[in-house]
Amino acid sequence: MNPYSGQVDQEMEDLDWTQLLDDYDYTQPQRGELREGMVIRTEDNIILVSIGTKREGVIPHRDLQELDEEFVSAIKVGDSIQVYVDDPENRDGDLILSLTKVQIAKDWEEAAKLQEEGGIIQGTVTGYNKGGLLVQFNRIRGFVPASQVAQLHGRTAAEERQQALQRMVNQTIPLKVIEVDRDRNRLVLSERLATQDWRKAQKQRLLTELQPGDVLAGRVNQLTNFGAFIDLGGADGLAHISELSWQRVNHPREVLTPGQDLEVMVVEVDIERERIGLSIRRLQNNPWENIDQRYSLGQLVTGPITNVTPFGAFVQIEEAVEGLIHASELSSDPQVQPRDILQPGQEITAKIISLDTQRQRMGLSLRRTDEEGTEDTTPGIAEEIEALSESQEVDAPEEIEASSESQEVGAAQVTDISDTETATATDTVADTNGITPITENDITNEDDAAMPEAEKPAVV
Repeated sequence: MNPYSGQVDQEMEDLDWTQLLDDYDYTQPQRGELREGMVIRTEDNIILVSIGTKREGVIPHRDLQELDEEFVSAIKVGDSIQVYVDDPENRDGDLILSLTKVQIAKDWEEAAKLQEEGGIIQGTVTGYNKGGLLVQFNRIRGFVPASQVAQLHGRTAAEERQQALQRMVNQTIPLKVIEVDRDRNRLVLSERLATQDWRKAQKQRLLTELQPGDVLAGRVNQLTNFGAFIDLGGADGLAHISELSWQRVNHPREVLTPGQDLEVMVVEVDIERERIGLSIRRLQNNPWENIDQRYSLGQLVTGPITNVTPFGAFVQIEEAVEGLIHASELSSDPQVQPRDILQPGQEITAKIISLDTQRQRMGLSLRRTDEEGTEDTTPGIAEEIEALSESQEVDAPEEIEASSESQEVGAAQVTDISDTETATATDTVADTNGITPITENDITNEDDAAMPEAEKPAVV
């Protein structure tokens, strides 16, 4: 007989088997884990949940207060819910669980997924500091560095930048996740990248859907010597200077201002070259449609001189109707030059000697104002007026071709290019998307330092 057998039996009886089971329970919860559990009791201030351990977990009142009241009231005994292990064992020996932090953990997972897939979200600006914008992403506070705000650029003065950031508070803006660091509670987003991607997608949609003759709303984005770029809500279309108005336009700024809202008609869609041609004047009444009902050959008309050229002078008959006095029709003296007797702004009376409603041409004569009759007796003068008039017009298709690289301009960059600037693609407009391309590595140390610890969310 083994002399030690009685001693071993006594020691085994003295063991606390409940404690042993807890110590060697391989399902012992760890802080930060997400566990599936079942509601076993609900009270006014707490909810008890079984997560497969010897002890029930407690969801305290303070955690329930952060949740939607309707959501909490819908939780019933027997429901399966997912909980977050907040404290495996507090001072009182309780297993503390959280429903609020389950949602926060899911938000971090969603943010990481968005970063991986390059998705775009809508976020509300809740505040700002000297370094950028504070935005709310579900239950996580995110940060948008100033360098990632679409309407700001490196040349923006500090005071102007702060004013721009302040104006954006409470606005909802598109955002793209560019950094997720849950351990540091760091969620960095970019409006600039999101805007770039959104405009690319919108441009392709518009190029596919738009048809000539469509009328849509737009906003003047940029003025150049040869026309105006109109933001159509994702893509820019070009309204050539000849399509801005029925009246003579020397520069788009005479009839348009940057930021102006207006309606435009689509006149051309080139999917291959990604260009959209627009017109403003085609939505206006054409003064030439019934001009032969208001004027006739031989009629005397009065108006100011609008332009004097070596071959003649233009006279404004109506707001959008001009007639041309050819140099040969100024005086009986063939040596007289237009600038010798006429100046811009000078009021004169002339006789209509030709009228072409189809080509929108009116020929005038100054030397025949005292003559009787209505017929143009000068051989070939109408044809010469036609040729000279056409020579003064800009070839719209060629201008549009020259500006092919400049059609897409960022919505946040509104400018007015002066006459002294050369109207070329590289000089008059920004890059193909209107927003300086960046990468995720463009976050500067200054941006990083601008995220104050005090404004970050609590560590989950």
